[in-house]
Amino acid sequence: MKQDRVVVITGAAGGIGSVLVDRFLANNDTVIATDAIKEGLETLSSSRNAGVKLITAPADISSEEECVELANVVRESLGRVDVLVNCAGYFPILPFEKMSGADWRRVIDVNLTGTFFISHAMLPLMKEIGWGRIINFSSGSVFNGVPGQTHYVAAKAGIIGFSRSLAREVGGYGITVNVVTPGLTVTKAVRENFPPELLEAQRNGRAIQRDELAEDLVGPVFFLASPDADFVSGQILNVDGGMTTH
Repeated sequence: MKQDRVVVITGAAGGIGSVLVDRFLANNDTVIATDAIKEGLETLSSSRNAGVKLITAPADISSEEECVELANVVRESLGRVDVLVNCAGYFPILPFEKMSGADWRRVIDVNLTGTFFISHAMLPLMKEIGWGRIINFSSGSVFNGVPGQTHYVAAKAGIIGFSRSLAREVGGYGITVNVVTPGLTVTKAVRENFPPELLEAQRNGRAIQRDELAEDLVGPVFFLASPDADFVSGQILNVDGGMTTH
């Protein structure tokens, strides 16, 4: 197993991101954890005894300038990036007919444009070492659609097209690009904002009839980040307990 990598994780203070941080730290990797919520990063840092292996750096990935600044911090402190996990997401529920242009743009900016900005900023730090992994989070919602989330599902579908095309461009540099599509994952934010009957319907619709947890995504992401996935690129790894099958 490859160790001592430099791993950048966006959305690192969230329910999924923080679990991914723990897994890479446990592998003796150095993790740059970034999130727009500064307080969440402070909590993450104070609750982990990771020393210099965990670097927290607040950034709004929907800002191109902040993504470039983050890449500069990584370059100056560590000099390279081996793995980029684009886990940041914003998933409000809003009926289409009540959706404003500003509502649409904000969701697209965080979920799709932000993935472009941070990938664009970090790519030179992978090219210089001739090896890299970019792992983008889409969503299982792209397969069937979700009422009240046309902006979110559109952004996450865009992630798939973006990743497939980027994989074609960067494969010659030894860099792979892949997508994880989680089902509805029961994090604290989901439990507080989604109705219980929806969570029950998700459980009942799966081949594995239980809640999907953040921990269920760790193994798939870790595989795609590893040398075991050297010949896997431009692919979707669907992790939803068998809600949809491909």
